[in-house]
Amino acid sequence: MNSNHITYDLYVGTYTDGDSNGIYQLKFNANTGALTNKQLAANIENPSFIKFSPDNSILYSVLETDTFEDTSGGVMAYELLDGKLIQKGAMATVGAHPCHIAVSDDGQYLAASSYTGGNVTIFSLDEFGGLMNDPQVIDLQSLDTVKTSHAHSAAFTKEGLFIADLGLDAMKRFSMDAGKFKPNEQPSIDLPSGAGPRHFTFGQDGKFLYTINELNSTITVFERTGSKYIEKETHTTLANDFLGESYCADIHLSPDGNFLYGSNRGEQTIVIFRVDKATGSLSLVDRESVRGDWPRNFTMDPTGKYLLVANQKSSNIVVFRRDQELGTLEFLEEIELPNPVCLEFLD
Repeated sequence: MNSNHITYDLYVGTYTDGDSNGIYQLKFNANTGALTNKQLAANIENPSFIKFSPDNSILYSVLETDTFEDTSGGVMAYELLDGKLIQKGAMATVGAHPCHIAVSDDGQYLAASSYTGGNVTIFSLDEFGGLMNDPQVIDLQSLDTVKTSHAHSAAFTKEGLFIADLGLDAMKRFSMDAGKFKPNEQPSIDLPSGAGPRHFTFGQDGKFLYTINELNSTITVFERTGSKYIEKETHTTLANDFLGESYCADIHLSPDGNFLYGSNRGEQTIVIFRVDKATGSLSLVDRESVRGDWPRNFTMDPTGKYLLVANQKSSNIVVFRRDQELGTLEFLEEIELPNPVCLEFLD
């Protein structure tokens, strides 16, 4: 392939209560950073989070609603045929308002986190990536009688499953035991009351855990000691002189692990930290305006040279060139797209 024209497909999950009709597909030129060829790839209600299978043959999407069977949301699998999304099997029912999908690296499990449902539905996947019947449902509300569970995201690891529960102010850990996920020996990694952990990522092959906390606008670093994660440090994601309301959303490490990025909805910024790989510690580099309103998910392209932000309320996707030595972001361009939430590259 000519390196001057490396093109990737970008799929965009949206909210459909405005002008959007579902999942969109665009072409991204990794040489110039240009986004072009916008088209509707699948007509679907509130596909607010989308995720490819490890082999890129299937795209999974939530239907973030509570209208199915009166109180449920849904998950849909699409087969990718020549860039087109073909519905694969029936919609699966999950807890109300699913807002995140995780797929295990081996392609055997899918976890859908339901915000209002307060639960995570774990599907076994068949050899073709289809959702199998009789999923395991982890009821997080039963773990706490005082707070209200709001499962916000999950990730499979070598040992099991991590779940960020914004309502319980905790990361919940589960281990695989006889084909089921059971509470880990460290069942809960607790955060301060009112922190609201939303998304998270692992550094240095699981040695460090970084959570972004929606409600108190912080990033907390945990270090793995033995089999437990111990809190190491917490950083604000907001400027000292910012006085308005702001809520964190997404968090990602750069492909080389040297920089950590987080999105602030309200301050309307991406905050940039440098990562000390030896200690996991963070030091503030900069903050960059997202040139829009309500930055939800953001992503780096497969080359790591660009960072793209989905601004939900201003209906634009903004492309930044990323300085791989400094971590800083330089505005390149933007494209209009109704109520974008989730960005997923086909690599």
